Amino acid sequence: MHTTLILGIGNTLLTDEGIGVHVLNFLHQHHPQTEAVSYVDGGTLSFSLAADIEDHDRLIVVDAAQLGLEAGAVRCMEDQEMDAFLGAARRSVHEVGLLDLMDIARLTDSLPARRALIGIQPDVTDWGETPTPAVRAAIPRAADCVLDLLDNWQPASANHTGTGP
Repeated sequence: MHTTLILGIGNTLLTDEGIGVHVLNFLHQHHPQTEAVSYVDGGTLSFSLAADIEDHDRLIVVDAAQLGLEAGAVRCMEDQEMDAFLGAARRSVHEVGLLDLMDIARLTDSLPARRALIGIQPDVTDWGETPTPAVRAAIPRAADCVLDLLDNWQPASANHTGTGP
């Protein structure tokens, strides 16, 4: 059985910067964790997350990302597209930490075979405990991207996770 780690990243005290954690909380509320899917609040990243990544063969990261699009835009990048995004000038708000975690996984031969980054364009990353309206409206869309990935990564005979709350 394949296992997937859903990693929500962000600082929830910095308005839109915490969107990855808000999406993770939404998923946890509407789609409870299962034996095959684990939810982890990655906060502002730490090298201790390398062990969580190593324990799963699939990884979905949800984070604020500088996409160069309007606030609240959602973009899903899989596998090599995710790698290219993290290695290019257009990086996640946590580019060094996430890039370092991916490098650790490569060096320890534990890079998940399937991986994705769901990036949400922030508007404001200043002090504040709730996302701006445009970014808050992106939470269900980002959650649907996670659920779509889970469905697409399953063999045709596997159960459908369903979408939406």
